Amino acid sequence: MELRALALLAALLVAWVNLAVGIIGEPDNPANLMYAGVVVIGALGGLLARFRPAGMARAMAAAALAQLLVAAVTFVLDLGYPPTPRTSLLLFNSILLALWAGSAILFRRAAA
Repeated sequence: MELRALALLAALLVAWVNLAVGIIGEPDNPANLMYAGVVVIGALGGLLARFRPAGMARAMAAAALAQLLVAAVTFVLDLGYPPTPRTSLLLFNSILLALWAGSAILFRRAAA
């Protein structure tokens, strides 16, 4: 159960913040769908891995990579600015990346 805690925390945090106030600009900004895509990647990866530790490690690593790509796209295309300060986007994306990557590391250790 502890292994899934970080992944669930990341997914719930994305959903909660995205639905409440929006991560990039306002909640109805279509760019916020990129964050939902990260959660979908993690969930589908988990289903395909049948929630086994080795497969979950790969799924969480894929979600972390997707999170990194979302952050890069957000900054390169200057999305959400000025309503959402760049420092807020950087901090939130860093927290999510750490949660996904941390989950991947824990699942990898469990698989070993």
